[in-house]
Amino acid sequence: MKKKTRLKYSTKRKINGFIFVLPFLIGFLLCFAIPIFNTFYYSFQEVSVNKTGGMKFDFNGIKNYVSLFKDEVTTDSQPMARLFADQNVSILTNTPLIVVFSLFLALLANMKFKGRGLVRGILFLPIVLGLDVVVDMLAITTGGEWTQTGSGLFSQSYIAVMLSRYLNLPLSIRTSLISYVDNIFTVLSQAGVQTLIYLAALQSISPSLYEVAQIEGAKKYETFWKVTIPSIINIILFVSVYTVVDLFLASPIAQEAYSFAFEQSKIGTGSTLSVVYIGNVLLALGLVLLIMGKAVKKYER
Repeated sequence: MKKKTRLKYSTKRKINGFIFVLPFLIGFLLCFAIPIFNTFYYSFQEVSVNKTGGMKFDFNGIKNYVSLFKDEVTTDSQPMARLFADQNVSILTNTPLIVVFSLFLALLANMKFKGRGLVRGILFLPIVLGLDVVVDMLAITTGGEWTQTGSGLFSQSYIAVMLSRYLNLPLSIRTSLISYVDNIFTVLSQAGVQTLIYLAALQSISPSLYEVAQIEGAKKYETFWKVTIPSIINIILFVSVYTVVDLFLASPIAQEAYSFAFEQSKIGTGSTLSVVYIGNVLLALGLVLLIMGKAVKKYER
């Protein structure tokens, strides 16, 4: 009688993981693989309408890529290179702010104090009501107006006007201070999902770990860095990746690609912008994974 071969525990985990992501892989192959392939194909073609109907393709090499950064401009008459530079700086600057700020909010929401339910409700307003509603509420309470041009809530509020009048600070310092406070509104409105993820991770940490640290005489600061952070370091990596993708999805670059392809009938240029956009996202994710991967390996030793 042949003995049954038993799978190793690590192998079982890999199989379970593959089964878990299998629906996503099937959906990706059926719904996304073909459009992505067509986008890459169109980026090397001059796409036009055929006289007999349908689309006509003329291979032009990398002409679309050269023209994108040399000749084309955004709907705001801004060079494409400037748009990518501004968006990359903004996203790579806001990502660590959102990751750290959402962790702070999760730690605050996880504490035991009176009125914790009310505080959690306030923190999760961006998820419950939607970002647009929360931004409008912030604009009303600060006396400012939120526009799509990127002007901040705080810089146009009555508070900012009063600070500008009564604080005898140099213009450069005052402008920097107001811009930093402006960014708080953006971070707060985009940290809702991340806070929920952190909160779930914090509540999954075994209380016995904190009890052992307390018995050993560890201070709150030491417990945070020796117990809390190592326990959620993989969640921090996940939140970082999620934040980068979320910020890129909200980037105006996606709207520019849509404008080229469907409003200006420049399908080749729109496809080229989409390909460059995807490459930009992958590079940003690679940078985040490289930096955070080192931190994860450090804590897993």
